[in-house]
Amino acid sequence: MIKLSCHRYKNNPILSPNPDNLWEAEAVFNPSVVQDDDKIHVLYRALSADQDYHGHKLKLSTIGYASSSDGLNFTNRHQLIVPEKPWEKFGCEDPRVTLVEDHFLIFYTAISAWPPDANSIRVAVALSDDLLTIKQKHLVTPFNAKAMALFPAKINGKYWAVLTVNTDKPPSKVAIASFDQLEDIWSENYWNHWYANLDQHVLELPRTNQDHVEVGAVPELTNEGWVLVYSHIQEYQNPEKRTFGIEAVLLDKMNPSKIIGRTEEPIAVPEFEYEKHGMIPNVIFPSGALLAEDEFRVYYGATDTTSCVMAVRTLPFLSYLKHSNYKAIIKLKKHPKNPILTPVTSEAWQAQAVFNSAAVYHDHKFHLLYRAMSMDNTSTIGYAVSDNGFDFYQYSRDPIYVPRVDFETKKRPNDFSGCEDPRVTKLGDKFYMFYTAYDGISPPKVAMTAITTENFTNRRWLWEPPSVISDPNFDNKNACLFPQKIHDKYVVLHRVSGREIALDYVDSLDFHTGKLLEKESAFTPRSGSWDSAKIGIAGPPHLTEAGWLLVYHGVSDKDKHYRLGYMILDKDDPFRVLYRTPYPILEPEYKFEREGIVPNVVFSCGSVLQGSTLFVYYGGADKVMCVATGELEKLLAVL
Repeated sequence: MIKLSCHRYKNNPILSPNPDNLWEAEAVFNPSVVQDDDKIHVLYRALSADQDYHGHKLKLSTIGYASSSDGLNFTNRHQLIVPEKPWEKFGCEDPRVTLVEDHFLIFYTAISAWPPDANSIRVAVALSDDLLTIKQKHLVTPFNAKAMALFPAKINGKYWAVLTVNTDKPPSKVAIASFDQLEDIWSENYWNHWYANLDQHVLELPRTNQDHVEVGAVPELTNEGWVLVYSHIQEYQNPEKRTFGIEAVLLDKMNPSKIIGRTEEPIAVPEFEYEKHGMIPNVIFPSGALLAEDEFRVYYGATDTTSCVMAVRTLPFLSYLKHSNYKAIIKLKKHPKNPILTPVTSEAWQAQAVFNSAAVYHDHKFHLLYRAMSMDNTSTIGYAVSDNGFDFYQYSRDPIYVPRVDFETKKRPNDFSGCEDPRVTKLGDKFYMFYTAYDGISPPKVAMTAITTENFTNRRWLWEPPSVISDPNFDNKNACLFPQKIHDKYVVLHRVSGREIALDYVDSLDFHTGKLLEKESAFTPRSGSWDSAKIGIAGPPHLTEAGWLLVYHGVSDKDKHYRLGYMILDKDDPFRVLYRTPYPILEPEYKFEREGIVPNVVFSCGSVLQGSTLFVYYGGADKVMCVATGELEKLLAVL
């Protein structure tokens, strides 16, 4: 992978506050640039000195203008856009300017109330023929949004734009919109329909749910595609760890909703004095871009105080984007009716929690064998069934599996104990269930039982006596059986040592002879990644044309959140990892995933591959059961 070399303009900042002008005395930042013939225009956010304004003492944002012949030295500064309409009464911020068909369209953030809240922060547009006067203004979005930029050319006969939605109602989303005519851009009916289907328009830019993304510059057309520079803020919710970075994504020329390349890490983070110390320290925010000879320039605001320029060489930059290994950030789609199963307070055995379910598809139905927990913290296993994979009903009002032997029977009142986190595999004429057996005192251990296919089909819960298959002196859990033999041996995954996925070949599933799981090989956590602290399997892997698709959970050593990702393992040698997702495909976002017995957890014990759709069943915060889906083609396309 090419390592980008990014250099700052030696005379940064290119624009600084002017104390002689009240309207730009405090700050001039977040510049947007556009080239018209031999002149380069810059529009920027200007922040006034403190003033009394409509009953408030504040620093008012307006939009300034300057021009240049080289894009580095600017003159002719003047105020261009000021509050005039009710919807922009308290400020005009962060312009993005595009020249389309001899018209300059200037999108900006309009503030209608003070202090501002989410409902008073929206996108507006101003139209100008000469950047000297404004001939029209329109409110664009009827919802909370910022940072909108219009592509500077039609694509397939349509106008296209990119914007940041729900910036003040996180999580924010960067999304694409297209219009048949310019007037559609400020049509309330258009936007209401578009917003109702927001998820269909989103560009997946954040790596984790701790990241915040926002549109940066107007996209630039290159030989390889549209380059969109954007702000990528890591650990956004944690002020002590928050890192402002500048990143870029390469969009398809004819379909800008398609990502064909991306940066794997920030182009730049705050380094220089003028980027570290100012009104808002340690902030660099990209708001303009320009192809200039053999370099790609990024114009940015530094510490919300000044305007600056950095550049990368164009050809290496485009090669970097084009050959990136991480073109797509794949996310599973969560079912809108989640959670699909919840505790039943009227039934003692499942009154506290219903979560972490094994999943199998059999006899044209989806079957869940879920962990249920009583108020005294005893875990048993319940059963639910569905025709479509989303709407489940409980066939029995009693658990189908309960603690039966000493190694899983509670030793002290109210301690956690029982049969936990089942994983089920159909192999031959039996369903094998691996689960965590725990008595509340000795280390958790892997136990195995089985039931005939006939008894399972007829819901006669006649399980074989369980046996411990891991060393009882060591913590071991998260185990499952591959659904077919490899090289005439059974393959078992488990988690020994508490932090890595172990793999074993075994000759027999009869563990009564004293043969126990060991660790022939292991997949380990990755330092600095979302799965840096520990990892463990979700459910049994699925055999696909590309290899074994294995969903797994990972825990970050930064925030301790549980997330899901996946690996693709070689068909004949599952020790060999063909692909491992660099980013999580599922994360805790909603209240039922963030608040529960263990907060900030999505944890899966099983999935179903039905046709071209992967159904991933997961527990939310160790409290409820949920489901999310993914397209197999997209999951395998990474290879």
